[in-house]
Amino acid sequence: MAENKKKRYISKLKSKYRLSIYNDQTFEEVWVMRLSRLNVIALFGGTALFIIAMVTILIAFTPIREFIPGYPDGNTRRTIVHNALRADSLERQIAQWDIYLKHLKVVINGGELQQFGEVKDTVARNKDIKFTRSAEDSLLRAQIEEEELYNLSVFEDKRGGGSDFSSKLFIAPVKGVVTNSFDEKQGHFGTDLVASPNEVVVAVADGVVTLSSWTLDTGFVIQLQHDGNLLSVYKHNSKLLKKQGARVKAGEAIAIIGNSGELSTGPHLHFEMWYNGTPVNSEKYIVF
Repeated sequence: MAENKKKRYISKLKSKYRLSIYNDQTFEEVWVMRLSRLNVIALFGGTALFIIAMVTILIAFTPIREFIPGYPDGNTRRTIVHNALRADSLERQIAQWDIYLKHLKVVINGGELQQFGEVKDTVARNKDIKFTRSAEDSLLRAQIEEEELYNLSVFEDKRGGGSDFSSKLFIAPVKGVVTNSFDEKQGHFGTDLVASPNEVVVAVADGVVTLSSWTLDTGFVIQLQHDGNLLSVYKHNSKLLKKQGARVKAGEAIAIIGNSGELSTGPHLHFEMWYNGTPVNSEKYIVF
């Protein structure tokens, strides 16, 4: 009997029912749907489960949960963390005062004073600290190294000197003959040197390349910043061997002599020295 009842109940659940919508004027069937009780239960049950899942996701992963009564918002959670840190600091301070009072009693009673012990920080987890180089540390190191390429302070005299370069030893930028000397009145702020074709131009002293470019008047030009606020300029080159930001040593090749630029009158090197923004006669300090 119970088995027959169960079969009849299952049969009713699977029985199909027809839901139709007719036009009231023409009695034409407009829309029809065939459903069973089992289909209706599955449809409403699935919809309810979907709504429950969506509400749970919204509450768990969005700020909507802060509108639930009793749930702490962001400011409240930050306050809780801050108060926990303050409570820990107060706990450590009280422990230190207890040690101080104990030692004070020992001193008053004429006893032997013991050394203060360190109170461990209950927040820091020393076992979790790893002294390995992280990806962020490597990126920071690369950024600092890139910025240091243009840092001219590395060549400053650490002993406080560097303002007077008359005692410094300079290397001739190229082996050649002086064809036009320094003449400030005529607006010629450098020394012209004629040398063999493809002769290498070298740095007169240690420095940093602050300019490595081409201009219409001077052609390929390279400029070095030295310590003591001294600047050296090399113009009319045919090729530049160093890029801007590179550090060079005295005597290191930086360019190839040439005839570039509209102001050039032939293959030669136009060499200039500037000190504190003022042109200097390089022939007084360099033997060409």
